[in-house]
Amino acid sequence: MKTRILLSFTLALLASLSFGQNFSRAVAPYVTNEEKAIAITNVKVIDGTGGPAKTNQTVIFIDGVISQIGNTASMTYPSDYKSIDGTGKTLIPGLVMLHEHIFYPKPFDGVFSVAQMTFTFPRLYLAGGVTTIRTAGSIEPQTDLNIRKWIEEGRMLGPKMDLTGPFIERAGTPVPEVGIIESPEDGIEMVEYWGKRGINSFKVYQNITKEDLKAVVDAAHAQGKKVTGHICSVTYREAAEIGIDNIEHGFFQSSDFVGDKVDNFCPAFKRGRALAELPEDSPEMEELMKFLIEKNVAVTSTLPVFEPYTGREVVLGGGLDAMSEEIRASLVQSHTRRQGRDSASFVNFKKQMAWEKKFYEMGGQLLSGTDPTGAGRTIAGYGNMRQVELLVEAGFTVSEAIKISSLNGAEYLERADKVGSIVIGKQADLVLIDGDLEADVSNIRKIETVFKDGIGFDSKKIFESMKGKVGMH
Repeated sequence: MKTRILLSFTLALLASLSFGQNFSRAVAPYVTNEEKAIAITNVKVIDGTGGPAKTNQTVIFIDGVISQIGNTASMTYPSDYKSIDGTGKTLIPGLVMLHEHIFYPKPFDGVFSVAQMTFTFPRLYLAGGVTTIRTAGSIEPQTDLNIRKWIEEGRMLGPKMDLTGPFIERAGTPVPEVGIIESPEDGIEMVEYWGKRGINSFKVYQNITKEDLKAVVDAAHAQGKKVTGHICSVTYREAAEIGIDNIEHGFFQSSDFVGDKVDNFCPAFKRGRALAELPEDSPEMEELMKFLIEKNVAVTSTLPVFEPYTGREVVLGGGLDAMSEEIRASLVQSHTRRQGRDSASFVNFKKQMAWEKKFYEMGGQLLSGTDPTGAGRTIAGYGNMRQVELLVEAGFTVSEAIKISSLNGAEYLERADKVGSIVIGKQADLVLIDGDLEADVSNIRKIETVFKDGIGFDSKKIFESMKGKVGMH
């Protein structure tokens, strides 16, 4: 009897001391750290607040929550903890990226189609240091809901997921996976249906009407949920007046400067020409930015999906080996064919970078994402690392680039009390990089360990396991 009581007490004690969760056989091989208490010592910390980096720091987290941050020499350590030497390394908050998808484009015989990447993309996001994503538009919302659930249960590798519903769009988009509405009432129905099933927010697309947008915004806000948009038929100013919360793709998609724009119609070619002709220091653009700021409209930077070809990588962020063999060959061929043909595109790309920086400096809420679509050169994980590099190329400091890619996103998602910066009391969503990020921002490609809720995952091992799979899985 005494033995049985002692055994029961021992098991109860072990349960009380345990940390983490049970991981499936698909996840467990990539877990490096799941100790109750962990201290990362002697590390440079870029905390996500936009402030200066601090050297010789130690960050301690217990049960997945940050408990201490300070100079290594002055810390009080737990009685039993795992120590990780961060000498020569950089610690940043887990990235919070707001224009992500769980699908990849597969152009075929002139039809632009997309395919769900259920297996590869969640894993690649985590490997790339992204611990929270918002899926800015879904083609398989029920699949995305299941992926989120399975990640939470430890059955799949992946980030925390804030899910956006199916694209809300009118006829005109040449993508067969995008659903079409025929009236504002159809948009309301989509919001109500998917909102009840756990979708967090909604996205309108290029050919909607102002009436559609008003109906969707009112329906979503009635649920306490937000609306973002990749818009064209509705201008940025019109969308802000209606009450949209977020606009995607920086200022690349603005149709505000088309002189003879037709109401509720997307002037795709004229839009591009108008933006190309608009001076970088345009007072009209500055006025638009002021209006967006007054209306509290956030803008998401998605530089990787627009990055020009000339002198740039085939798959941004170094992800060419991740592609399946057939798609890799196609991308290389297309990239080679287009070299030296987009000097005007590069000029416009630089101007768009300058506009995003100006919006940020004026006090605008600039968010960060990648949009793994377009020409197929932007993929999960790799594209997210490249986004940070491109923000620095745009003139942001490394600390600013990290803040835009972490805390700003967390604030927009109303999760900043838990994630987005390295602060005592927040969840230990952290990225340990093998190198000095301020000395060379490309060191972000040397991610060693990604901690999500204090559990460490082997970034290199995940990346290695995904080689040759993107586009097929």
